[in-house]
Amino acid sequence: MISVSEALEQLFALAKPCETETVPIAQAAGRTLAQPVEARLTQPPFDASSMDGYALKQIETDLHAQFKVIGEAAAGHGFKGALGAGQCVRIFTGAPVPEGADMIVIQEDVERRGEVITLLQEQDGKTNIRPAGQDFAKGDILSAPRVLGPSDIALLASMNIAEVPVARRPVVALISTGDELVMPGETPADGQIVASNTFGLKALLEANGAEARILPIARDNTASLKTVFNLAQGADLTVTIGGASVGDHDLVGDVAASLGMEQSFYKVAMRPGKPLMAGRLGNAAMVGLPGNPVSAMVCGHVFLLPMIRVMLGYPCEAAAQREATLSAPLKANGPREHYMRAQVLDGMITPAERQDSSLLSVLSQSNALLVRPPNGAACAIGDAVLYIPLG
Repeated sequence: MISVSEALEQLFALAKPCETETVPIAQAAGRTLAQPVEARLTQPPFDASSMDGYALKQIETDLHAQFKVIGEAAAGHGFKGALGAGQCVRIFTGAPVPEGADMIVIQEDVERRGEVITLLQEQDGKTNIRPAGQDFAKGDILSAPRVLGPSDIALLASMNIAEVPVARRPVVALISTGDELVMPGETPADGQIVASNTFGLKALLEANGAEARILPIARDNTASLKTVFNLAQGADLTVTIGGASVGDHDLVGDVAASLGMEQSFYKVAMRPGKPLMAGRLGNAAMVGLPGNPVSAMVCGHVFLLPMIRVMLGYPCEAAAQREATLSAPLKANGPREHYMRAQVLDGMITPAERQDSSLLSVLSQSNALLVRPPNGAACAIGDAVLYIPLG
């Protein structure tokens, strides 16, 4: 058995970054920006009013001073001309500040009669002007890689970027194995159960930038496994669930080897998830996950998501861990790294009472994996521990 960190190193070596593709900005949300992008203009492109009011010279803004209104400026329709002494321009939010003006007096601070305004309030020195380039300047950079959220999309549009370079979504082929499995919606016969792992993993992977394909269930025989492996051709990562252990019906390793898989490792010192296998099969990385539902999902967070991030252009890094305070004592841990289902609330973490690797209901109620190091000492209430956030 190898450690979790050693397994991650070997998995990162199998994960190849995907190529870059260009998509319209309207389709870029949720994608990973593949390379830095430069702003193509300055924003705002001119000094702009941040209020409705009157544009004038700040030096002339004495209380009760009067100004002649010589024109109007609105967004998209600037005032053509320059201000002289004792003159002002009616201006609206977003409009270019007229030449000669350096202050906007808000409309509530003036009285207007005809074409003359009178200042009714002392001015506090605030100009109410957004200077050109206050947001960003032409040539400023939006860094990569990053997942593009709504605010990023708005910024890119403001930068006048119509097409966005993004990392191609890694294609993951998901293969459940076992004679005991039926698809959701089917009626299980005696001794059968409903396949859940591929659906949970598909949701997990696609929420993190991948494109996941659920392939037909591979039965516990060589011919079926070979047929389904052939359907996985073209994927960047092939993930099998179940059949990777050493029982008489666990055929994944042998069949993959017969198809040319170069195995990197088998078995990891962790729980849940010990019978983990990985290697390269053709042009694709391959990972064989254990069949227990919680084991498969835990391995998805610990191993598959870091691999997907590498494929999207991010550095080789383990899943991010945070710190919380224990609300219940924990016994000393054994020789395998333990990922305990837990609930974090207000900085406190509570391990679930039941940690069996078949209990999806417990995983569904958890928002964290509490990480116990190998041979970790017993922990008391109030001790700080590390966890991986879920979701």
